[in-house]
Amino acid sequence: MKAVLMSGSGGVEVLHIGKHPDPPMNEDELLGRVKATALNRADLLQRRGKHPPPKGTPNILGLEMAGEVVDVGAACEGWAPGDRVCALLPGGGYAERVSIPAGLAMRIPGNLTFEEAAAIPEVFLTAYQNLFNVAHLAPGEAVLIHAGGSGVGTAAIQLVREAGATSLVTAGSQEKIDRCLALGARAGWNYKEGAFASWVAEQTGWHGVDIVLDFVGAPYFEQNLEALAVDGTMVVIGTLGGADVGKFSLRTLMSKRMLIAGAGLRSMDTARKIRLTGHFANFALPRFADGRLVPIVDSVFDWRDVGDAHLRMESNANIGKIVLRVAG
Repeated sequence: MKAVLMSGSGGVEVLHIGKHPDPPMNEDELLGRVKATALNRADLLQRRGKHPPPKGTPNILGLEMAGEVVDVGAACEGWAPGDRVCALLPGGGYAERVSIPAGLAMRIPGNLTFEEAAAIPEVFLTAYQNLFNVAHLAPGEAVLIHAGGSGVGTAAIQLVREAGATSLVTAGSQEKIDRCLALGARAGWNYKEGAFASWVAEQTGWHGVDIVLDFVGAPYFEQNLEALAVDGTMVVIGTLGGADVGKFSLRTLMSKRMLIAGAGLRSMDTARKIRLTGHFANFALPRFADGRLVPIVDSVFDWRDVGDAHLRMESNANIGKIVLRVAG
């Protein structure tokens, strides 16, 4: 098969399309023909040599896929060649074929294209896991979502809305904030205008938010604690601004009874991912089918232009997902 390969690590110049052995398929797996995949920040880190794939995963980028079933393992039920499928992957999505544990496979609703379906697995599963399973989001709660215009951000806004809760967002432009508001966010703050904690306080009647989803890390740490309500939860999804936090008082955690949790799907074991996928599919696929949930596609690149796609993500210009169309 063909795949996007890397000649070492570094900038986008290391990316090229070349030949790679077809993936092996176990009896509990499907073999999928990839029609589209999508970019994630982990791809950029892996390209630079800073985020190696899990053991046993080929060094091919790509954490999600959308396409068609080519072959079905002997232990799999309910799937047939030609079925439309999308799935979360540990890696290997930038390729013509990929093997998928059947429990991670989700049927693509008939109203979605492959490019739209490719924009679902990683960001929506990440948002769902951290909102519902980690932070235990409940109706009526308030959530602060940083990087609201990102793939996970745009997914989280919609999931919060569907849960009967409200979201506040931070983003780097009015265009991104406007898009977040259109998806259901109640208000937005341009982080280029300065600190956000006092704005959050005003927006919540000085109560604070019940949940913070943070992609930035250390620079936002103290403000996040200030923005949280009593018994609130902060989930650290990324550390784009840095990972090392300076001194802070544990009394803040104790006085507000706050919980700080870390997140990461790629390192989660397959059994847990399968349970997560099943719960998410039951909740979300009917909503994608009737339009209550919408995959947000920023742009679609031919996979031969994968370098340009990476550069767009690195520029932080995208709103939603950057998708690669895989041409067989």
